[in-house]
Amino acid sequence: MSQSFILKVQNLKVVFLLAMAISVIPSYALNAGVSKKLKALIIDGQNHHVVWPKSTIMLKQYLEETGQFTVDIARTKYLYHSTAFQDWLPFAGVQEGIETAPKTDPNFNPDFFKYDVVISNLGYKAAPWPEQTQRNFEAYMKNGGGFVSVHSANNCFANWNAYNQMIAIGGWGGRTDKNGVYLYVDAHNKVVKDSAAGIVGAHGKREPFLVTLYNTTHPVTLHMPKKWMHAKDECYAYLRGPAENVSVLATSVSVKKNPELQHKEPVVMAIDYYKGRVFHTTLGHDTESLECVGFITLFKRGTEWAATGNVKRNKMPKDFPSKNKVSKRTFVYEP
Repeated sequence: MSQSFILKVQNLKVVFLLAMAISVIPSYALNAGVSKKLKALIIDGQNHHVVWPKSTIMLKQYLEETGQFTVDIARTKYLYHSTAFQDWLPFAGVQEGIETAPKTDPNFNPDFFKYDVVISNLGYKAAPWPEQTQRNFEAYMKNGGGFVSVHSANNCFANWNAYNQMIAIGGWGGRTDKNGVYLYVDAHNKVVKDSAAGIVGAHGKREPFLVTLYNTTHPVTLHMPKKWMHAKDECYAYLRGPAENVSVLATSVSVKKNPELQHKEPVVMAIDYYKGRVFHTTLGHDTESLECVGFITLFKRGTEWAATGNVKRNKMPKDFPSKNKVSKRTFVYEP
């Protein structure tokens, strides 16, 4: 047998082994240091907030217009509160669902490892995922995946311990003081983890309110104005959970608490979950709040950070809101 033949066989073995290794590397690892577009997955289907069929499309378009993302949508077969904005359902390009009371879709099992970041547009009363899907998502996050929790995504999955660790704090959905501590910023501007018993989740009427940065050096908030007016929205309060490995990035004042307390509620957070990153914002109740330039900017930045650990495009838009005035962009769907 010739030496050249032996070398060819050895080279083929090396190529085969390299191909096998690459096949099991998740998308976010392959994309590291590469300029190709990031892959995002939006999950929806069950949400007490009836705007969700439209808000999914809004979130998708916001990411795609950056030129940084390609976006897929994974929708549960069983839908909840989908009829009010049902005209928006087909724009997702997914299978037609069935409107019913919330229940688990036994076949819901996205391939999370294909994506750099997963965004939840689920909400209050969303049914639990199948057990194996939960374990798959935990593995994805533990191995460096990215997750974005928008508004009422922190209302669901109260009995899923790993999910509560990912989002740090949540509200409603059967949560009690056994789920963890309250998290807020006190009168001395210190982050407090409060184990007092009490309600879990509250908000006042929808109205514009001031957002104040708490962390001005994090990649998501870097170069942002210290204070800016958010469009009409719900300001969540009395959220609680494990509150581990969480950085409060921005706060707002809730009307549900006594003003004398001078408490500030976390409305933007960054959480480390093993090797994974979570961007959690309580903002984004409906179309008006989602059209706020402040929300749009935060969402784009937070999703990029969750996907990569950095924010490269951090130039502030010229129409960003001031501390005295809301700034919105009327959403126009672009197929």
